[in-house]
Amino acid sequence: MSQFSKGFLLGGATADFQYEGGFSEGGKGILSHDFVSNGSVDRYRQITLKLKDGSLGTVDWKSSLPDGAEAFLHEGAYYPSHQATDFFHHWKEDISYMKEMGFSVYRFSVNWSRIYPTGLEIEPNEFGLLFYEEIIDELLLNSIQPLITICHDEIPFELCKNYDGWSSRITIDSYLKFANTLFDRFGSKVKYWLTFNELNALKGYAMLGTHKTDYQTHYQALHHMFVASSLAIRDGHKKIPGSQFGAMFAMSALYPETCNPRDVFASYKKRRESYFFIDVMSRGAYPNYAQEIFSRKNVQLNIIENDLSLIREHTLDFVSISYYRSGVVNEKSDFDIMGGAPNPYCEKTDWGWAIDPLGLRYTLNELYDRYQKPLFVVENGLGVDEKIVDGQVHDDYRIKYLNDHLVSIKDAINIDNIPCIGYTMWGPIDLVSLSTGEMKKRYGFVYVDMDDFGNGSLNRIKKDSFFWFKEVTKSNGETLK
Repeated sequence: MSQFSKGFLLGGATADFQYEGGFSEGGKGILSHDFVSNGSVDRYRQITLKLKDGSLGTVDWKSSLPDGAEAFLHEGAYYPSHQATDFFHHWKEDISYMKEMGFSVYRFSVNWSRIYPTGLEIEPNEFGLLFYEEIIDELLLNSIQPLITICHDEIPFELCKNYDGWSSRITIDSYLKFANTLFDRFGSKVKYWLTFNELNALKGYAMLGTHKTDYQTHYQALHHMFVASSLAIRDGHKKIPGSQFGAMFAMSALYPETCNPRDVFASYKKRRESYFFIDVMSRGAYPNYAQEIFSRKNVQLNIIENDLSLIREHTLDFVSISYYRSGVVNEKSDFDIMGGAPNPYCEKTDWGWAIDPLGLRYTLNELYDRYQKPLFVVENGLGVDEKIVDGQVHDDYRIKYLNDHLVSIKDAINIDNIPCIGYTMWGPIDLVSLSTGEMKKRYGFVYVDMDDFGNGSLNRIKKDSFFWFKEVTKSNGETLK
């Protein structure tokens, strides 16, 4: 049985607003995601608002806010990010589980408003820096490399309220100040960094801080993020010798629904709309087909002097992806960037996501053929509604899912000669689902006693997959079947 390549990193990944909690502690400010309520597979999450006339209301979390409305916390509403699964108070315990499983890497995001509560302060919040410093030191003490996502789908509320988030260039300056604070404080201890998370899937107020979701606002905000990423890479490389920078992209496998040439070409064009983001950040320029996209969507970017040279000169060192599923499209598809309609040839999860391990190998080959840069799978996992039975969670379904996807990565490395840095499973300790805000959509190796409304002891229980993954890391993948 073959192993992973020498030095391959194996571990797990989380996002602060889904896992960390500690909403009102340690001088933390309010984030855009702190206004997002819970939902379900049948009901969109909502952003709670104060409307122009002073009354309270809500809007679907990926829709535009009504004119004159602003995000507002409603008394009695449940906001999953406020407690999440409370890593804030359980971090040492949770890292001990990571150590026991043999993690060599842990990907986590730094809560922007824990370091700069409004994003506008001159000096950072020292308590927030100390909190993450203790986490990093504990990881290193246990031979676990930290992989830091600088910005994971969030922005301080004041930048949303006063500057419309990423639609303003002021946010570039705020982000760069934040990033450099992390480089200055943690740079000697952290080699791997991600500037942003899933740029090709970001939309609206919760993720971009923009009150509107029209194409012009959306693509202008993303242009500012491209510039911010390049500036962070420039400064990070200068301050941290040997540092490696990536950004993360949602890359479900995508296939044409039929071999009808119209479906095949439609699939190709829709796939390029995901490539677009990586093309800019990895190749260092807007691609030739960008103008067709902008013309079709009536977008005219405001690009100022030096923007394009910054993007050209400071590109990604590696490309990192999330991979959960595959989908199919035809010429009439209303394209979902996360993967189109479910693949009819694949088994589906309870949330309708097609399970396609071979699609991961396909996607890794596709990406390396296009970019010729090392790859890093930084999210992959299976969300399941599961229960404790006699104090245990028997999750053979998760073991099979993860085993099959890891075998695909191993085949991509050992057979296809694809350079892949590592794999971080989503999320090793149960956390709150991003898409639905539910707790019952569980991903972890470790069960957390909490329901969809934050009730429970928060006690941690090891699932069967915990012990399985421990053997995988110990053998560097040799036990995979």
